[in-house]
Amino acid sequence: MRKSLTNKPRKTGPNAKSPPKAKKAGPVKLLSGGNPQISKAEGDAPVQAYIAAMPGWKSAVGRRLDALIVRAVPGVRKAVKWNSPFYGVEGQGWFLGFHVFTRYIKVTFFRGTSLKPVPTGGTGKEARWLDIHEDDLDEAQMTAWVKQAAAIPGWAK
Repeated sequence: MRKSLTNKPRKTGPNAKSPPKAKKAGPVKLLSGGNPQISKAEGDAPVQAYIAAMPGWKSAVGRRLDALIVRAVPGVRKAVKWNSPFYGVEGQGWFLGFHVFTRYIKVTFFRGTSLKPVPTGGTGKEARWLDIHEDDLDEAQMTAWVKQAAAIPGWAK
């Protein structure tokens, strides 16, 4: 017969183990190309932690992208997945993500072939992406693409 662990007396006194101490948050590790390593999580906080950890000029551009997306899509859903911020619409999936590289930020529209005009950057089966450098974020065009992307069914993973 096994003894119940709930009936086991707790140790007290000088030999008792103290509860584990909470780990202090250290600096965020930057992966290849300067991409911040942020644990997978839902919500605004992990996205803001990612953006804050983006090196150099990329953090300011990340803040601009995030603010632009929030303005264009009120109530946007946010998460960090695969060390990248993702943006989506509840019940429709993810429509956009971005990732830091050494010389640029890659912004990916998961259903980019459905956008007008179709982004002319890199191509995948349905995805289209743009490489954003320090001074070349076209906010008007990006806002138009974000609004269009949020209105169509996104990527469900």
